[in-house]
Amino acid sequence: MASKVWFITGSSKGFGRVWAQAALERGDRVAATARDPATLDALKKKYGDRIAALRLDVTNKRDVGAAIDEAHQRFGRLDVVINNAGYGQFGAVEEVSEAEARDQIETNFFGALWVTRAALPIMRRQGAGHIIQISSIGGITAFANIGLYHASKWALEGLSQSLSIEVADMGIHVTLVEPAGFSTDWNGPSARHAKPIEAYESARVQMASRRGLTVQGLPEATGPAMLALVDAQKPPLRVFLGDRGLPLIRQEYARRLSEWEAWDHLADMSQGPVKNRKA
Repeated sequence: MASKVWFITGSSKGFGRVWAQAALERGDRVAATARDPATLDALKKKYGDRIAALRLDVTNKRDVGAAIDEAHQRFGRLDVVINNAGYGQFGAVEEVSEAEARDQIETNFFGALWVTRAALPIMRRQGAGHIIQISSIGGITAFANIGLYHASKWALEGLSQSLSIEVADMGIHVTLVEPAGFSTDWNGPSARHAKPIEAYESARVQMASRRGLTVQGLPEATGPAMLALVDAQKPPLRVFLGDRGLPLIRQEYARRLSEWEAWDHLADMSQGPVKNRKA
């Protein structure tokens, strides 16, 4: 199998670093980005010119374009682009300030959009490529105290599903990866917290208790799974990482279908006098 060229945002730690190292270890080449490229020095020392360590803040659209161009010039193509940069904004919807809300969407959604748009012309010319959006279990269900995080990931989900249809005939694949319950910095040092309002303390405590009961997966174990995903001839639009995802979503969609069925009389009522609507 021919070696691949990867472009990974948020490579300084967590998933991004695990995947960069997994790709490099098997002989692929990686353009790894971070706000501080010095955090990638150990990878540069070990893997030499097979890694390009690039400084990047994904919220800066011009710098995103420059980083994609530099990676392409360095390695000659882009096979896999992983939008991994992001963070969790904690706080009830009423608690999160306008600045915090905008920063969350700018990083988690618009950052991925700018990278995707910059990579697409290269992939179209190649007639091949795989764009991998790192969503979350929070991209297809929702919990209390992280509403703005959910908003950013649900937006990414809709954008990416539309994109997958648009590029299906161009040799370009799109996959939404949905991790569930891993011991990354997402709810630790990388997280941001809104100023609390006492009325929401109960919801905060319940969510903290729920997270405390969860057995966290190890990010290091996801490397082989990501390699299998990028090597697949027909990769999926959505895939879970971790064993919590599918059970949670089975419950979520059972609730949704039950509620939709229970209230379908309003759908009939609003349709008007159209015969055999469900024939």
